Amino acid sequence: MSEYRPPRRVALIVLVVVAAAGCLALGYWQWTRFEEVGGNGQNLGYAFQWPAFAFFCIYAYRRFVKLEAEEAQTDDPDDARASKAEEPTEIPAELLPSRPKVAIDDAATDLEAKQVREYNEYLAQLSRGSDRSGQ
Repeated sequence: MSEYRPPRRVALIVLVVVAAAGCLALGYWQWTRFEEVGGNGQNLGYAFQWPAFAFFCIYAYRRFVKLEAEEAQTDDPDDARASKAEEPTEIPAELLPSRPKVAIDDAATDLEAKQVREYNEYLAQLSRGSDRSGQ
């Protein structure tokens, strides 16, 4: 792997260092607040939480660098390990659950459908006769 670092990499390193240092400083501040007379368990929790955030900043940066390197390897045409994009596989029909069947009462459905149709016609008439149809 080459040691070439794009210009944005330097900015990301600075950002990670500043973020991690800030998180550690806030953790120390919470620890000192916990040790004071008015300190409580919440301060202690934050004192342990801020270093975890600092660790996550470093972890996320390292993961980003790793994924970027993997992407660069797959973009390299000389790389024999680059795999072709696979076709999506079809899900077998027996794997999916069947949809529930609902018994429909035709008499109630016809009356309900008629009422909905009449209501929609009424709304269409109101829409045609209204001057505010564009609002």
